Amino acid sequence: MATMDACDLCNCVGNTPLIRLGRVASGVVPVEVYGKAEWFNPSGSVKDRAGLNIIRTAMADGRLTPDKVLLDATSGNMGIAYAMFAAALGFRVKLVMPLNASPERKHILRAYGAEMVFTDPMLGGTGAVRKAREIAQSAPEAYFYANQYDNDANWRAHYSTTAEEIWRQTQGRITHFVAGMGTSGTFVGTSRRLRELNPAIQCISLQPDSAMAAIEGWKYMPTAILPKIYDPRIANENIEISTEEAQEMTVRMAREEGLFVSPSVGAAASGALRVAGKLGVGVVVTVFPDAGYKYMSDTYWDDANGNTTVPRN
Repeated sequence: MATMDACDLCNCVGNTPLIRLGRVASGVVPVEVYGKAEWFNPSGSVKDRAGLNIIRTAMADGRLTPDKVLLDATSGNMGIAYAMFAAALGFRVKLVMPLNASPERKHILRAYGAEMVFTDPMLGGTGAVRKAREIAQSAPEAYFYANQYDNDANWRAHYSTTAEEIWRQTQGRITHFVAGMGTSGTFVGTSRRLRELNPAIQCISLQPDSAMAAIEGWKYMPTAILPKIYDPRIANENIEISTEEAQEMTVRMAREEGLFVSPSVGAAASGALRVAGKLGVGVVVTVFPDAGYKYMSDTYWDDANGNTTVPRN
């Protein structure tokens, strides 16, 4: 296994740009609304930050060694981050994910050489977590169970990088931080550090409006297995976003901002705009987890006649 110091790819994680929304945010001017474009990370998503820190921490303390396989449950993006780093550093990875993960995700993971175990799609991410735990318990000597939902290295990645970058990029002017929750690592870690830098910053969490909502990577906390890293005391407010709202904004982002993004970005943008709409002035920052390339097979882009589902402006 290569050392972290020898991994040039690892040095490419972070320092992603902050993009100000224009046309979709025209109704909230003079409030400034920004999204942190995490698809600039090497595997294409925000999960590179947490994945790298989980691996770095486990290698440093001896839990991840050349003879062990990194094992975790994933909805896709964290698995892709793990698989990329595994290929670069020379270790093996086994990923448990729902069978209905997008074809694009499966193709990417196969390209990196990851082993995949699929679970009942009706059980969602919860089913994948349970299966990963079962595998880990069956042969603890064979696996490093990364356990992204309970691993403090997840939120600490955002505490030490994402928050510091946002603070620097806004020159300390940020007034509101808005982020969706899956593992909750992005929201928890970034919020904790921003509050240390300025206790007046408002931190708003986003989640789907039901357990059946289809916003990739997000969790409906009332019915999910709660991640141990999740702290419900952090949020000043929680906003629920529907699948339809997320998908509509995703198409609008492509048509009106030139940003080809994922539904989780559409949901984050919708949440940030809702927050901005209640303000007279302010600087609202959210996290845009990934681009739209892993979602090209999703049906919301086109209706039955092949026309866009959202009218062009």
